[in-house]
Amino acid sequence: MKLSDAIDQFLQHLELEKNRSLHTIESYAHYLNRFAGWAEDQGVVNLNQVTEEQILRFRQFLNRIEIKGGETLSKSTQNYHLIALRSWLKFLNRKGYEAIPADRIDLPKPDARQIQFLEHEELMRLLNQPKAASLKGKRDMAILYVLFSTGLRVSEIASLNREQVNLERGEFAVIGKGRKERIVFLSEEAIRFIQEYLAARRDEDSALFIRMKDPVPEAEQELDRTLRLSDRSIERIVKAHAKTAGITKTVTPHTLRHSFATDLLMNGANIRDVQAMLGHSSLNTTQIYTHVTNQHLKDVHAAFHGRKKEVESEVSSKKQEVDQNEENIESEILPN
Repeated sequence: MKLSDAIDQFLQHLELEKNRSLHTIESYAHYLNRFAGWAEDQGVVNLNQVTEEQILRFRQFLNRIEIKGGETLSKSTQNYHLIALRSWLKFLNRKGYEAIPADRIDLPKPDARQIQFLEHEELMRLLNQPKAASLKGKRDMAILYVLFSTGLRVSEIASLNREQVNLERGEFAVIGKGRKERIVFLSEEAIRFIQEYLAARRDEDSALFIRMKDPVPEAEQELDRTLRLSDRSIERIVKAHAKTAGITKTVTPHTLRHSFATDLLMNGANIRDVQAMLGHSSLNTTQIYTHVTNQHLKDVHAAFHGRKKEVESEVSSKKQEVDQNEENIESEILPN
């Protein structure tokens, strides 16, 4: 069997039997097609020609490949390729095709994951950056507040439709990774900004968030069926407002998702509740935020632990100072 045919079968399996999202399937296709392209350059075109040694050489290729700016692929990105390969081989092994066992591929230790989130002052500057006088400003304000209020992924907010969002209840269902449904909640500010934005719109497009553009010529309307903002457009909107707000960090929609999670945990939310609101399948995924909040708890501990002893010490010191002052006064007034 050719590599390309084996990959196509696996992608069909993900879509039809595993019910994976289009985004997930595209990611698997990207990683597996990169392997197939590299393998074909090595003269390997059939599945039974793939060996453990070639997998090892492909790992070396991933480790050395240069992307823009001369940087190399991160360990996590390298791992995504290997995870895709393992899933593909597991599928082929179950189907009885001649392929190396999936468990022969070991995953290297990933880079320590850094969680980028906004401090309260940075968050306020970003949220208040758009100028709500214009329709574009109202839209951008609503986007920022919805992202922080719900912790939605960029693909999830881009796919929202008007009728999907219940503004009276301040909540709505969203389909996340793995086609899993969860309920997310809107803050009062998010509800207000969405209402103001929708009240100012004059189009009939079903998408909640649309791009601002001139009317489409009638001859092109059939080709331009929706004004829906793309994932990339929303990323550009967030980055542009962060830059204008003077925030030096790289800010993306996912930064607001991280900020949403850390804000909940720092204010006492249960980690399992945060897991549910983020739509994480595993609690281990949500645990990454505890590394951030642990520092917050450490600061709280340092500020308040042992305060009783400190206060007692301060009171004792003040008492000694008062007693000494009284003795000094007495020595000045009383005769020798």
